[in-house]
This record gives sequence, C-alpha cells and structure tokens, in this order.
Amino acid sequence: MMIKLSVTIITKNEENNIGRCLDSVKVVADEIIVVDSFSKDKTVAISQSKGAIVRQEEFRGHIEQKDFALHLASYDHILSLDADEVLSDELARSILDIKRNCRAEAFTMNRRAFFCGKKIRFGLWYPDRKLRLFNRQFAKWGGINPHDKVVLTRNLAVKHLKGDILHYSYNSLEDCERKRDYFSSIYAEFLFKAGRRTSLFHILVNPVWDFFHGYFLRLGFLDGYYGLFISIETARSVFTKHLKLYHLQKASLNN
Repeated sequence: MMIKLSVTIITKNEENNIGRCLDSVKVVADEIIVVDSFSKDKTVAISQSKGAIVRQEEFRGHIEQKDFALHLASYDHILSLDADEVLSDELARSILDIKRNCRAEAFTMNRRAFFCGKKIRFGLWYPDRKLRLFNRQFAKWGGINPHDKVVLTRNLAVKHLKGDILHYSYNSLEDCERKRDYFSSIYAEFLFKAGRRTSLFHILVNPVWDFFHGYFLRLGFLDGYYGLFISIETARSVFTKHLKLYHLQKASLNN
C-alpha cells in the first residue's frame, strides 16, 4: 500500500519563492502544510491558491517553527523543505518510489545551491547532504538555530535518495551579505544562551580553516568567481558568528 506523505514548509515573506516550491512537491504530496509567520506579502495567498493548508504562527525560531509544523501534519511520513527549495525531477521520482515501496523510515538527499542563478558544483555547498524525509515517530527537529536539522530518536537505517533538492539560496551578493548578518546574530545568541563560549583563537583560526577547506580541499575554486566569493563569505560568516558570541560574553561579564 502506498504511504501517505505530508510536506511541511515554514515561511515569512516568501512570495518570490513559495510558488516554485509548492509546484515541485505536488506530485509527491498528499497534503502540504505551510506555517507562515504573518507574512506581509502574497505568501499566504499564493500558498492557498496552490492547495496548501496555511497556519499562521508567530516566529519562535527555525527549530521551534519546523517542529510546530511537524505536529500539524496528518501523516507520519514527512518531507520538510524550505520555501526557497525545490525538488528536482529525479528526486521527485525517488520519493514516489519510496511511497510505493517504503524500505526505511529516514532518507537523506543532496542539496544543490544556486548562487545568483549559477549552479554550484563544488566547495562546502555540494553535495550538501540533508535528512529531510522521515517518519516523525522516530525523529524531531534539533540543531542550533538557524542551522536546524532532523535528529533521529532511535537508531535507524538511513537510505540515500537519488536526485537533488535545488536551493535557490541568494539572488545577489548584497542578499548574501544581508542574510549573513541576520543569521550570524541568531546563531551567536543561541550559542550564548546554551552556555557555549568562544575565544580569540576560534575567531582567528576557524574562518581560515573554513576557507581552506571549502576553496581548496573541496575544490571550490572550480566554481570560478562564485566559488571564491562563497569561500570568502563562508569564512566571513564564521568570523562574524564567533565575534558576536565573543561580544556577548564580554557584555555579560560587565553587567
């Protein structure tokens, strides 16, 4: 018997992305749940027009929001995507095959980023393996905001699917820099509240390692100009996260 699949997506002001995402999952979804954080654009209208069930909820964090969406689903088998992600045709076929013949309860897939419209083939961005299809009876959302991830609650065999999640991550260089500043603040605050600390050593060394790892060891240089920009931006992101955490540490000592 074919299993039923719920697709869950969280949104806020995603009118430029959500339609493309929803169109890609229609072939595999038995229901689509969109948890929207009171978007001020046409995100909700577009989602409803494409058959999604929309629930509006104040944003509490990426992990918390996705966990909330998880519990709204009617079916135990969940496919979770971000609004700026799309299933490739090959991945959609792989998921349909799983629905007909479910051989495991958790599945990973590669995520391929598009940066300013260019497909990224190397570096730390590909293959970016993600666990996004799972039985919620054996999984929950965890990780460190905003870097959420699915955490299995028991030891299960995990199968890897053919095909990619296509991630339309940044539309411009300015968009990348703006999101870096936004996400680094969330990350630093989460780490500080969790009792994690950093040092000048990490501030200086970790960004250098991330650049070397992505650009040279993972062949990011083969993506040309964008490969260089991504490697530099990744290093800057690591530097910014640790620097903001360091400032939070110092501020707490002065209070």
